[in-house]
Amino acid sequence: MKHFVLVHGASHGAWCWYKVMTLLKSRGHNVTALDMAASGVNPMQAHEVGSFSDYFEPLMGFMESLTADERVILVGHSVAGVGICVAMESFCEKISVAVFLTAAMPGPDFSCKAMDKMRAKKSFSQADVKYGYDNGPDNPPTSVALSTNFLKSNYYKLSPPEDFILATMLLRPFPVFANKGKQGETMFTKERYGSVRRVYLKCEEDDVYVQGIMVENNPPDEVMVVSGADHMAMLSKPQELCSCLLEIADKYS
Repeated sequence: MKHFVLVHGASHGAWCWYKVMTLLKSRGHNVTALDMAASGVNPMQAHEVGSFSDYFEPLMGFMESLTADERVILVGHSVAGVGICVAMESFCEKISVAVFLTAAMPGPDFSCKAMDKMRAKKSFSQADVKYGYDNGPDNPPTSVALSTNFLKSNYYKLSPPEDFILATMLLRPFPVFANKGKQGETMFTKERYGSVRRVYLKCEEDDVYVQGIMVENNPPDEVMVVSGADHMAMLSKPQELCSCLLEIADKYS
């Protein structure tokens, strides 16, 4: 039995893993899906999240709670790639393999700042985004949400319509961090981060990230492809994603 820890992308929550979680559990594995700060059923609000450290605190708290002899397969989707990188640096001895699902993947020689300059593939128009101002209109925005049209055309273009409807009911605005520098200052070392094996899962039909940039600038141990998957591979191709995760578990843990 393996222990998979699943970390969602921006605006989503643990709920988006429901198909993959069911498949992995049916194979006898232990699965933990976490809600990051101000996401899913996490009670924090976007304006209370001041940095990436605040946002990923539920993941770090969970990793801290693991016993010394526990090792997990850590899976991060999209922006969660940054979080699992931080977890690799802080808890390398507790991670058997880190899996990046069409995700951000900084490293010792590929900083978050350098990554941010080149990772976005889709540019946002004014109609694509809506900013929230929980601290008043005269202060900087505290959150951002993508329009349903943008989500449908880019994130969920191949996902079942019922999953897209579910998303429109459960998505929450993503925090705009007051302390933006925190992400760029995150340091990864070859001694700790570099000791964890990494697998990058490319989603064949994803138009949100330039996935090749992550692989070219920070080569992982292996690259696999989830055929026919859009950005939300856990919903558009859950069986294929599950097969990849099981193969990774057999090979690396």
